[in-house]
Amino acid sequence: MEAVTVTDAEKPAGLPSTRGRVLVLIDGSRLSYAALEAAADIAGKRDADILGVFVEELNLVRSAGYGFSREVGSASGISRPFDPGMLEQRLQRLADQARAALAGAVKQHGGKAALRVARGRVIDEVLALAGPDDLLVLGRVGWSSPAGARLGSTARGLIRQSPGQVLLWCEHKRPYQNRVVVFLNDHDEANHRAALAATEIARHTHQPVTVILGTDGAPAPERLDAIRHDLDVLGAGTHLRAMADTDPLTVARVLREEHASQLVISRECALFEEPGAEQLLAALNLPVTVTP
Repeated sequence: MEAVTVTDAEKPAGLPSTRGRVLVLIDGSRLSYAALEAAADIAGKRDADILGVFVEELNLVRSAGYGFSREVGSASGISRPFDPGMLEQRLQRLADQARAALAGAVKQHGGKAALRVARGRVIDEVLALAGPDDLLVLGRVGWSSPAGARLGSTARGLIRQSPGQVLLWCEHKRPYQNRVVVFLNDHDEANHRAALAATEIARHTHQPVTVILGTDGAPAPERLDAIRHDLDVLGAGTHLRAMADTDPLTVARVLREEHASQLVISRECALFEEPGAEQLLAALNLPVTVTP
């Protein structure tokens, strides 16, 4: 497909499409640009449109209007007045950089793209754009994050509220990571959505799948048949593990044993109710797809 870059700051809906789009949140950070590359690659494989979202945080803009506001340079550590004019220039520069990065990513992978520049609360602006068939891609940290790091409030809010899938992208990979792991439990409809997402990832990455089934006892044969049918991944390369203990530390150990390259999990999964689940997602050194 010929690469065509479209920039449109006026139309809230971005590009119309009969297929689900790939949305990516770009905030000027290195991790968000890594997420953009992943989003562009996924959009190319899906033959889908990509919508970059750059949000000017309203609270930040408001705080620059107070005479007593000050900012501290990240490199110099010097405190200086928080000037509204300088902030507007900085936001414009970041938006221009996001637009250029989006154009470059689309040129490499093909497809159509738009950049939506909005001012408001990040969660509200993203949710106003995302639809149930859209994939939202967010950059996140891996092992380089500080000890005990948690998911940010934006990521937590979007995971909980997004109508479609959310991919927390991690740019750090290890050579032995070569399996897509999907974590299922007793919520059949949510399991079906997670299984379909894992199937698509496995097809695009040419990797086998491990199904981790959270269960209090041995799963019924008909349930296993339904899971295999959902995944459409048959043969010796498919692993199926049943786990009675689904605390985050045990899940992390199993993911290492399975050489997981990506994790797919429904937000309806009981794992999210376990203490430490969000710390697990923050610390895992692999991309995590959270399905509705």
